[in-house]
Amino acid sequence: MPQNVLTGYIESALSLAEYDKLEYGTFSGRIPVCKGVIAFGTTLRECEEELRSTLGDWVLVV
Repeated sequence: MPQNVLTGYIESALSLAEYDKLEYGTFSGRIPVCKGVIAFGTTLRECEEELRSTLGDWVLVV
């Protein structure tokens, strides 16, 4: 059951993500309600995947 709660939290937090296209065509993403969760990628998809991974690590630390 804890896995489902964790998955639900991650999906909910990711729905609040904000993305920006940077100067050289790369992307940054952050989740404002999760202080310090930020990621970068060369594509939007890569940025989303990095943000998911970063959020997962953040949840384990906090």
